[in-house]
This record gives sequence, C-alpha cells and structure tokens, in this order.
Amino acid sequence: MPGLHFEDFTVGHVFQHTLTRTVTEMDNMLFSNMTLNPQPLHIDRHFCETQTEWGQPLMNSLFTLGLMIGISVNDTTVGTTIANLGMNDVKFPHPLFQGDSVHCTTEVISTRESKSRPDAGIVEFEHKAFNQHDKLVAICRRQAFMRKKG
Repeated sequence: MPGLHFEDFTVGHVFQHTLTRTVTEMDNMLFSNMTLNPQPLHIDRHFCETQTEWGQPLMNSLFTLGLMIGISVNDTTVGTTIANLGMNDVKFPHPLFQGDSVHCTTEVISTRESKSRPDAGIVEFEHKAFNQHDKLVAICRRQAFMRKKG
C-alpha cells in the first residue's frame, strides 16, 4: 500500500498536500441532500442573498471537514489506517463558499504505541484547510489507528 505506516510518522512533520479542489454548488447540494440536511444556509441562494450576512451559500461544514481529511489520505494513510479513533477541536474560522479552491496541510502532532495491539500505533494529526487566499477555513485534530510495518 502507498500509505505510511505508524513507524513512518515523525512528530512535527508537516505535509503540504499537492491535491487541491475547487468546491461547487453541486458539491454543496449533493452533500446536503445526501445527509438530509435542509439548512437553507447551504442550499437556498435567495435565502442567503436576502437573509444572511454572507450574501451567498456557505459550504456545508461537514463536507468541508470530509474534504480536508480526504485530501490528506493520499499522502499519509491510504491503505494503512485500521480505523479513525476520533476527531476533536474541529473549527471553521472562516467561511468556505462555492467556487473557492481548497488546499490543505497535515501536521503529525503525536505518536504512541498501541497498548492493546503490538501491530499498531496511534497517530494524532492536525489537518488545516485554506481557501485560495490562504484564509484558514477549517482545522481539526484526528486520531488514527495505524498499522505497523510487517
């Protein structure tokens, strides 16, 4: 598998992910509808133009979270993750709008051996997503249960 194993992660290393993505109205509509989220803040342009301070739809924050973590997978954990153990300190400090382009970084915050499985360890990541103007639009700490080599 191309993903990194537990032993490959060094605390303090920052991955500058090369994958980027422009988010679209269709992304927002599909994700919001697939998750049964009828929030007009995401799916009703007229509502947003006339009744919000933003004047346009905001990207669904859970889509933004998923995209940020998804962008990191190719460089870090594809095929070597056993499971995600948790996500915390999730924040969206600046809005993400339809038409914005997202780029991300991932920092290795900590690593520790598994107490229950000798073939695995836990890696804590801090993911950050930025728009095309380098405004931080999302941040999250994630704990991943990672395979060891061999």
